Amino acid sequence: MKVSVWDTYVKRDDGKLMHFDILVPNSLQDEQTILNYGTSYLKSKAFKTESISSKICNFCHIEQATDAVIKDIQSKGFSIIEMENCN
Repeated sequence: MKVSVWDTYVKRDDGKLMHFDILVPNSLQDEQTILNYGTSYLKSKAFKTESISSKICNFCHIEQATDAVIKDIQSKGFSIIEMENCN
């Protein structure tokens, strides 16, 4: 499965900058749906963050999905790869 990778940076209330990728099927083009997936992920965190927007979440590239990413997408529509300051 090919996935689109959306590079995302969100400021936390403690001043740290979160960096994570939102991975979705490459056929998904609706930016609002992708931003909603990011919002859903942020709500799962124990700390507060700024709201996600198209200014901080941008299409980056397309890649081949791993088995774990495919499982996530099949169960919830998207997958997250945490890069920096996500915990």
